[in-house]
Amino acid sequence: MIDLTISTIQETINSLRPGEKGIIGNFAVEKIPLKLQEMGCLPGNEVQLIQLAPFRDPLFLNINGNNLAIRRETADLIEITKVL
Repeated sequence: MIDLTISTIQETINSLRPGEKGIIGNFAVEKIPLKLQEMGCLPGNEVQLIQLAPFRDPLFLNINGNNLAIRRETADLIEITKVL
């Protein structure tokens, strides 16, 4: 029997829909560009998906008041917890 109460799938920034928010969790520091970290892409900060470009790449985000565009590959590396 499969226990469905424990989720092994971690949500990432890619799982956000336009307008949704999340709190940044863990990510591999060495894989995220330093420039993103300097602009506030750090664990505990709030991220909101503002808009998706055609073909869903890049993603336009607001992180602590900073508007950023990041690639899908990078967004897949940043875990979040969705805010309701």
